[in-house]
Amino acid sequence: MASAEITQWVAQAGPAMTAAVGAYGAAVLTRAESAAADATVGLGQRILQAVWRRRDEAGQAELERVVDEAADENDEEFSRVTLGRLLRRALEDDPELRRDLAALLPAPTTTTVHVTASGDRSVAAQHISGTVITGDGHTLPPRR
Repeated sequence: MASAEITQWVAQAGPAMTAAVGAYGAAVLTRAESAAADATVGLGQRILQAVWRRRDEAGQAELERVVDEAADENDEEFSRVTLGRLLRRALEDDPELRRDLAALLPAPTTTTVHVTASGDRSVAAQHISGTVITGDGHTLPPRR
């Protein structure tokens, strides 16, 4: 499997896994899916449970540790990176897990994104997750 494809799957799965860990903590590995579960949380739970089922006892212990760390940290970026790293290793080592994940996630696309900014102090990005200020003399608003 191409490394780029794994990278795309990890990127697609990351928000769902992070949401699931945020909602359920370590219980995400063993919790039965609730009918009322949010679609993203449910997807993340199914992904993590698929990884869990494919691992031996030592691998399950590692997954529990990583999920506990991600849940305790209460930092979405930390959780995304930590869980993504674990998922990447699991996908690289297990072709059957790749097939399972392919059934859960839409096929990665090879779409190229072009972002263009034009003009003084223009801002262009595919995703912006924070404050963007253009111009001189601005101060950042206080953090909440």
